[in-house]
Amino acid sequence: MILHCTLWSCDIKVKTQRLYFSRKLSPIIFPGAESSMAMGDQHNHKDKKELQPLLVFGPPTIFPTFEAQNSHNYRFIKAFSSQFPLHQFLTEQKVDPSSIQAILCNPIQKISADAIRLLPSLRIIVTSSAGTDHIDLVECSRHSIQVVSAAADHAADVAEMAVGLLLDVMGKISAADRYVRKWGPSMPLNLSSGSKLKGKRVGIVGLGKIGTAVAKRLEAFDCRIMYNSRNQKSFVSYPFYSNVVELAGNSDVLVLCCPLNEQTRHIINREVMLALGKDGFIVNVGRGALIDEKELVQCLMEGDIGGAGLDVFENEPIVPNELFAMDNVVLSPHASSFTSDGFTESCKLAAEALQVFFSSN
Repeated sequence: MILHCTLWSCDIKVKTQRLYFSRKLSPIIFPGAESSMAMGDQHNHKDKKELQPLLVFGPPTIFPTFEAQNSHNYRFIKAFSSQFPLHQFLTEQKVDPSSIQAILCNPIQKISADAIRLLPSLRIIVTSSAGTDHIDLVECSRHSIQVVSAAADHAADVAEMAVGLLLDVMGKISAADRYVRKWGPSMPLNLSSGSKLKGKRVGIVGLGKIGTAVAKRLEAFDCRIMYNSRNQKSFVSYPFYSNVVELAGNSDVLVLCCPLNEQTRHIINREVMLALGKDGFIVNVGRGALIDEKELVQCLMEGDIGGAGLDVFENEPIVPNELFAMDNVVLSPHASSFTSDGFTESCKLAAEALQVFFSSN
């Protein structure tokens, strides 16, 4: 089996590359990588060597497993366990900032420019997420720090979550479940009806790997797929809309799958939601800040849209309290990629990326 890491070369135009590993997870090819990540012998004996310090932010959901499997390789410095500023935490732990060459992280805790500047020997940041918006890539570029995504291929998992959220919010499955749990003999059936998914017009914002997987699954429901993306895709027949407002106006459902950047932040604003309309639904499996969350809450409260299925939130882990009481909203804690297979693969990818780096330095 060949596993993949994504290397983000930290220049202004971020490029993606892949690390290729053989069946035995020994590195065989590293196209375009810097010399500090050159091919190394992963079977070096480390018994007589001091454990490498590994600074951990987040922590990543894979960390308990990663720690158990790699405690013989690293001394884990758990920045996530402290409320103090990083420099104060390292001082209390008697850790020399210049001794830290690597960070393991996820989007829960940001890697700021200040944190990067505090660590003069930092050369690699490994994140367990597919996205890197929690890392200051500009500062990484200034210091020649490589950023590696060790996310497993979660496209199928995320696509299935998107369809699940859509079925749930349209069919009011979670609302019905809550009703049944307090249902009694003297209680009349007082549950609002749901909507069918079959034949609905679905606008996908971001037709990348995840968006394409969502489209493929929704075709089974005879949904009519259309999309907005950075560029029109010549290899698909779905109608393309360069304007998200126009896409929303022609859709019954919007599914958000695009990455978060300055161009896509709040791409779903009040204008888009009003164009979607009172019977329209939004599903977000991308990033929380793709939606103007305050406007979303307002539109839901005023009945300007039909409902929402949300796996991500603008200020995680904070979720607007108003959403909790709404029966036309289904919530998930950024868990679309929480599968045991995905955890196992991400652990292997993170361990391999770090081992390749340390074995060559």
